[in-house]
Amino acid sequence: MRVLVRRCWGPRLGSVARPGRPSAQWRALVGLGGEDGRDARVREKPPWRVLFFGTDQFAREALRFLHAARENKEEELIDKLEVVTMPSPSTKGLPVKQYAVQSQLPVYEWPDVGSGEYDVGVVASFGQLLSEALILKFPYGILNVHPSCLPRWRGPAPIIHTVLHGDPVAGVTIMQIRPKRFDVGPILKQETVPVPPKSTAKELEAVLSRLGANMLISVLKKLPESLNNGRQQPTEGATYDPELTAQALIPGSVIYHKQSQILLVYCKDGWIGVRSVMLKKTLTATDFYNGYLHPWYQKNAQAPTSQCRFQTLRLPAKKKQKKIVAMQQCID
Repeated sequence: MRVLVRRCWGPRLGSVARPGRPSAQWRALVGLGGEDGRDARVREKPPWRVLFFGTDQFAREALRFLHAARENKEEELIDKLEVVTMPSPSTKGLPVKQYAVQSQLPVYEWPDVGSGEYDVGVVASFGQLLSEALILKFPYGILNVHPSCLPRWRGPAPIIHTVLHGDPVAGVTIMQIRPKRFDVGPILKQETVPVPPKSTAKELEAVLSRLGANMLISVLKKLPESLNNGRQQPTEGATYDPELTAQALIPGSVIYHKQSQILLVYCKDGWIGVRSVMLKKTLTATDFYNGYLHPWYQKNAQAPTSQCRFQTLRLPAKKKQKKIVAMQQCID
């Protein structure tokens, strides 16, 4: 399948600095010293020392591309690659941790970020507001791989909102992290793709994760130049939903999205959304985590999605608990 990719930009961040040097705005933010805004920590060119922050499948793809670049000794783009992820109730950890362990990459669990020296940080689906003190530890700052065409869908669930609201176009933005607010930093690179008809969030995530990973590598190849040419986000068209918070990355988390009146549930296989919920008995987090398709739907697999039913796992008899939940009009 061929996907049409389009680049889109906002207004320029400021005057263009000389190639190979961070912009004056960024030098002022990070407090780099010296007459030309540099100190001994700053490398002029690759290979870079990278600290990656991520959690889910979208982030895993970006990490995979970074690891492949590190293994490519001919190109010499990545010198060091270490990973920070969130704790998980699963012994295997979240997808990013699983990949890091499999690839023998050093892994830290938030809020531990290690003590090494790095040139640049990379964030993808991490869901934590990073402090100014942490950002300033990186001479080139921290980049964010965000799966939306910012400033639309700022926040931790842009792919879900893109599908829920029927957006005809989705996108990925590589931007710089700024302290105190999510997704407001300057845009370094941005590309859009059409959303296929009847696309699910999971299907769209697969497309955007590959696009974002490729864009990240492209930015890192010309990092100082990309920073110098960064563009401020436009003020018009910004959307952000404070109802969706990053704590929902743990299976069993439930969030109600007020704007669309959709209940979002984070299950073992990712997010599902429902417009109406019928609870026959009190529901627990374990019920959500162990959710299974209702037997009615298993016998009628060709039934319209609007007639879909969900049921949680029945606990062993010795527990003396039977928890059942039916959900209508599920949206992946």
